[in-house]
Amino acid sequence: MSEINITLPVIPLRGLAVLPDMIIHFDVIRKKSVQALEAAMVEEQNVFLTAQLDPDVDNPEAKDLYTVGTVAKIKQLVKMPQDTVRVLVEGKFRGRMDDLIQSEPYLMADVSIFETGGHLEEVQGEAMLRYLKNQLEVYSSVNTQFGTELVHKLENEENPVKLMDQMAINIPMDFRSRQKLLEAVDIQSRFETLVGLISREVDIIQINKEIQAKVKERVDKSQREYVLREQLRVIREELGENNLMSEAEEFEQALKKLKADKSVKEKIAKEIERFKATGNNPSENGVLRGYIETLLEMPWNKEGKDNPDTKKAERILRADHYGLEKVKERILEYLAVRSLAKKGDTPILCLVGPPGTGKTSIGRSVARALNKAYVRISLGGVHDEAEIRGHRKTYVGAMPGRIATALKSSGVNNPVMLLDEVDKVGNDYKGDPFAALLEVLDSEQNNKFRDNYIEIPIDLSNVLFIATANTTSTIPRPLLDRMEVIEISSYTENEKVHIAREHLIPKQLERHGFGKKQISISDRALEKMIMNYTREAGVRNLERRIGDICRKCAKKVIASNVKNIKITEKNLEKYLGKPRYTFDLANTKDEIGVVRGLAWTSVGGDTLSVEVNVLPGTGKFELTGQLGDVMKESARAGISYIRSMVSKYGIDKEFFENNDIHIHIPEGAVPKDGPSAGITMATAMISAITRRKVRADVAMTGEITLRGRVLPIGGLKEKVLAAKIAKIKTVIVPETNRQDIEELEKEITDGLEIVFVSDMDQVLEVALCPE
Repeated sequence: MSEINITLPVIPLRGLAVLPDMIIHFDVIRKKSVQALEAAMVEEQNVFLTAQLDPDVDNPEAKDLYTVGTVAKIKQLVKMPQDTVRVLVEGKFRGRMDDLIQSEPYLMADVSIFETGGHLEEVQGEAMLRYLKNQLEVYSSVNTQFGTELVHKLENEENPVKLMDQMAINIPMDFRSRQKLLEAVDIQSRFETLVGLISREVDIIQINKEIQAKVKERVDKSQREYVLREQLRVIREELGENNLMSEAEEFEQALKKLKADKSVKEKIAKEIERFKATGNNPSENGVLRGYIETLLEMPWNKEGKDNPDTKKAERILRADHYGLEKVKERILEYLAVRSLAKKGDTPILCLVGPPGTGKTSIGRSVARALNKAYVRISLGGVHDEAEIRGHRKTYVGAMPGRIATALKSSGVNNPVMLLDEVDKVGNDYKGDPFAALLEVLDSEQNNKFRDNYIEIPIDLSNVLFIATANTTSTIPRPLLDRMEVIEISSYTENEKVHIAREHLIPKQLERHGFGKKQISISDRALEKMIMNYTREAGVRNLERRIGDICRKCAKKVIASNVKNIKITEKNLEKYLGKPRYTFDLANTKDEIGVVRGLAWTSVGGDTLSVEVNVLPGTGKFELTGQLGDVMKESARAGISYIRSMVSKYGIDKEFFENNDIHIHIPEGAVPKDGPSAGITMATAMISAITRRKVRADVAMTGEITLRGRVLPIGGLKEKVLAAKIAKIKTVIVPETNRQDIEELEKEITDGLEIVFVSDMDQVLEVALCPE
């Protein structure tokens, strides 16, 4: 190998490497390169072509160019539009740029030319030739675009060096690969480099073919499926089954998106397959369609996020409801447990109390406080077990039960579910709904509640159940045992004023189109409204009376164009008419045989005047006033106790044989019953028999035994409230009810003397006037 030094114009190439013996044309745009071509044409038409390391460089210097390039002969120049020159060159020799001696107006460099004839031993040359032809055969077999004539031409070449150069020129490869071949001056290294590059190209082509084959296979399969589907669609259209299959596809798409356990999805998938197989049978596919839609709409594993902020929940509960402290406390305890344990047992609460006390509305407030979905189920009058458990889907008109339907409508598996009026559920020959509710409201069983229609077990363990009832007496004991009972008693007068001021009045003003300050109602007017225009434990009628006032005010505003209206105690009758209710106040004087008792009613507490008359007769015992069986038994127990104590109370032994006793409770049209008037009737009888007066400012409640013991009673809060309204000063209650009295607010007991008694002697000592 010898070297020849020469100075030549340099043309940098972008993404292109030219090899010796290679004839190629390319476009020249850069001004420097055009001037280099012009300078070469003036001389011997030789230029030095070298590739740029980075094709994006616009004004390359020596450091931006490969050192090894090709000395080429310019064969043709053609000027193109926009100052572009198309040049045809032929590569002659490998060369190395020793020094870039000129940068302006074009590049000029000292170049060393390599003469690379070299000498190969005969055996070595033959080996190289055979291997190159073998590689050529392999390459041409995988690259079908490689021309047959070119292959024959190369196969006829017997000089391994020339064959190498021709293969390097004709086999497609990137400019960096050709640059490697250009830099391989030594024949052996050039051979190894070329063989490696050809092997790599063969591998790339084979991989591309495999990829193309797979893609084609998939495309062909998709195309085949498309054609078959189109044919199937046409056939179904002819048979009238097209809608059926499109619905099935919609079901399958919905199933993919459904959040549910694997067993649930498998069940739904089977039903979809059955739906597809029903064909053009409208009755069968109609039943299956409804069933699948129901299963897909159920929130199997879709859970709503709870509100973990107990302070926020407390604010919401206090803003929505005045009072009801036990309920609020229980909900906040539940939240606190969930915050600590992340997932605690969900309580099943039962709110028991008179109508209108806010049992139903507190369910909505609890849902808002916990940030849960809210659904209400009215159980009043339900007497068919299928309404709870659902019907078998084989029946005509079958549908899920109320529990499953409510869960579906909530959209999540952990809503607040209000079971309203659970005490008014009935039963008949169609089954016992209470038995179904046992499973719903049992925390140990309701994680696999089975609805007859849905058939798949439903998890109700995350549902917060709140049941409401007016009384627990009609709820079966096993069902009551599964619920946490919270008593909601009557509201006091002060509580009703607060509720009206904070909730009812703003609500009614908004409902009737008034501003917050257009109508003002004084506290005295509210108190009079509560006392004389409503008689209830809750505030439902109070809200109606406020609504009456708003309607009258609306008429007045329209007629007289009045802007602000004040409702006071004096002008209240103009809006509500004459008072509807009056309370029997305490008697003004002490009387014989007249005792004030205390009673619980569905609308709160009331005072009950018991009157006893003794008149000559034959020992008859008469009860009037429409008394129930329990009160009649209490009266008989009282008279038996008195007859057994004649000597103690100074009663003549023949008194009961020569006199009749008549017990009467006024308002005879109103039924009265309950185990709390025993001591009241006994005291009235003893007063009438012994002719001792009873204190007018005393009221009492309690049951009596044959031995004169006083038994505990219920409804104390309402009874004490009634005594306070009647301006009673002293209230006698059983000793065993002391804890109930201690739980009452001071607002209720202030101004009252509460006397606890355990036998009739203590009752008489307080109730009867001194002799």
